[in-house]
Amino acid sequence: MFYSEDIIEQVRTENDIVDVIGDYVKLQKKGSSYFGLCPFHNEKSPSFSVSPHKQMYYCFGCGEGGNVISFLMKYENYTFIEAMEVLADRAGIELPKMEYSKEAKQEKDLKTKIIEINTEAAKYYHYLLKSERGKLAYNYLSGRKLSDETILRFGLGYSDKYSDNLYKYLKNKGYNDSELKETGLFTYDEKRGVNDKFWNRVMFPIMDANNRVIAFGGRVMGDGKPKYLNSPETKVFDKSRNLYGLNVARSSRKDYMLICEGYMDVISLHQAGFNNAVAALGTAFTSRHASLIKRYVKEVVLTFDSDEAGIKAALRAIPYLRDVGLSIKVLSMKPYKDPDEFIKAMGKEAYEERIKNATNYFIFQVAMEQKKYNMSDPQEKTAFHKKVAEMILDFNDEIERENYIESVCEIFKIPKDGLAKLVKKTGLTYVGKEEKETYEDYQEKKQKKEDASMQAQRILLASVLDRTDWFNKVAKVISPEDFIDDFYRKVASLFWEQMENGEANPAKIMNYFTDEAEHKMVAELFVSPIRANLDFAEQEKAINDAVLKIKKESLDKKAAEASDIAQLQQIIKEQSMLQKIHVSLN
Repeated sequence: MFYSEDIIEQVRTENDIVDVIGDYVKLQKKGSSYFGLCPFHNEKSPSFSVSPHKQMYYCFGCGEGGNVISFLMKYENYTFIEAMEVLADRAGIELPKMEYSKEAKQEKDLKTKIIEINTEAAKYYHYLLKSERGKLAYNYLSGRKLSDETILRFGLGYSDKYSDNLYKYLKNKGYNDSELKETGLFTYDEKRGVNDKFWNRVMFPIMDANNRVIAFGGRVMGDGKPKYLNSPETKVFDKSRNLYGLNVARSSRKDYMLICEGYMDVISLHQAGFNNAVAALGTAFTSRHASLIKRYVKEVVLTFDSDEAGIKAALRAIPYLRDVGLSIKVLSMKPYKDPDEFIKAMGKEAYEERIKNATNYFIFQVAMEQKKYNMSDPQEKTAFHKKVAEMILDFNDEIERENYIESVCEIFKIPKDGLAKLVKKTGLTYVGKEEKETYEDYQEKKQKKEDASMQAQRILLASVLDRTDWFNKVAKVISPEDFIDDFYRKVASLFWEQMENGEANPAKIMNYFTDEAEHKMVAELFVSPIRANLDFAEQEKAINDAVLKIKKESLDKKAAEASDIAQLQQIIKEQSMLQKIHVSLN
C-alpha cells in the first residue's frame, strides 16, 4: 500500500521543484522557466527546463521529465518510497507508518541485507589485517605512515590469500547464496564454483554519506593485476553517485572540498587534518559527482596527481564542476606526484600554503593549452591567442569576461586591447561545435517520430493547460472518453476533473502514477511549450486539428466496436458532422 494521495500531495507541494533540482543542477531563469544542462545525458547547450508554475521538469534533448518526486527517483536511483522519505524529511513532514507492497518490501529488505553482509565482511577483513595472516598488508599500511588510529577510522582490512575465505566465513554466519550473490563480493562459476572477488589485497571499505558500508576497493599485495579492484555496482552501490571519504568530509565544517584521485590520498590528507578530502571511486569524475559535492560546499580544490594522467583528469573534471556552479581552484604539488607524497615530504603547513595559493581553474586551463604551442613562433603564438579568445567566450557575463581578459593578459603577457578585440571578433563569427538545438528543430524531429494520434492528444492537453476559457470551449466537443489510448484517457480524465474544479495542476496528476516512464509521458504532455512560437490563428488551428483528429479516431473506434445497427447509424451520423466542428477561441 502506498501513501495516501493527500500525503503525497503535501510532500510534493512543500518541496519547490526549482529549489530541489537547484541542489543538483545549475539553473538560470529564462522567461517563466529555468534552464540548465540535463543531468541525465551529456550535452553542452541547456535543454533541461524546470517550470515553477507547473512544478515539473522536462528535457527537450532526451525526453526525461516528471515532478519533484520522480526527479529524485531518477537521479538518486530511489524507489518511490525512498524519494518520499527524503523529501518529507527535507520539508519537516512526518510520514505515517505504512505497509509496503510485497515488491517494495522485498527491494528494501534486499538493500538492508546487502549492507548487513558488507558490514560483516568489513569487520572480518579488519580482523584479518590485525591477525598474523594480515601481517604483510599491515606492514604495507604502516610503511605508508598510516597510524593505527587512521587504519581503524577508515576500517581498513585484508582479504586472505585463499580465494574462498570470506565466502566460507559468511556461509557459516548463516547467509545464503541468493543473498551473497547480490553483494558483488563473489564470483559464481559452474566449473570453478564460488570464489571471493577480493583476495590477497588491502581492503578499503566504501561508505555512503550515512556511514553505511556499500562496497569495497582492494589493492593487491605483490605484482598481481589489476593493482586496484573495486566492487561491481549493486542495489546499494553506484560509482557515479558516491565519493570516497564523503561520509566524513560532508560534516568537516569547511567551506570547500579537496578532490583527489585515490583512496590513499584521501586517507593521508584526513590523517594530516584535512578531513574535507574526497575521491571518485575507480571511475572518471562525472556530473553526478559534481552535483553531490555542491550539496555541501560552494568551492573545490582539485589536488589530482601532477603527472600527465592527473592533469588530464583535472581538465576533464573542471567542466562538470563549473556547470553546477562551484568555484574551482587547482593545486600544484610539484615536484611531488600526489598529496600522499607531498604531505610526507613537506608536511601539513606546506600543503595548507599550497591550498591558499591554488590556481584559478581557467588560468590553469589556459596554461595547459599554452603548452601545445611554440610561443617563439609568431604563427603559433597567434593561434594560441585565438584559442584563448574562444575559451573566454564560454563566460556569458560581460564583466566576468572582462575580468578574465585582464588576468589572462597580465599572466600570459598578451596585449589587452588586442585580446579584447579578438574576443569580440570571435564572438561575432564563432559557431560552437555543439550548436543549441532550437525548439523548432526539436519539434520537427519529434513530430516525425510521434504517432499522429499521440501528437493530437498531447497538443490538445498542453494547449488548454492554463487557459480555462479555451478548455471550456474544447470540453463542449471533446471528453476524456474520446482519448482512445488508455494512458492518455486516464490523464485526460484527471485533467478534466481538475479543470472543471478550477485547478490546473499537472504535477499532481503524477501522484496517480509510480512508474518512471509514465511520469516522463505526463511531463512531455504538460511541459512541452506547444504554443511558444504560434500566433493566435495558428494556435486556434492547432487545437481544431487536434480536436478533429481525436474525435475522428474515437468515432472510428466506436464504429468498429458497435454492437447493433441503431448504434452504428448514430456513429455514422456523428462522423458526417465532423467537418462542421470548429472551436472558436475568441
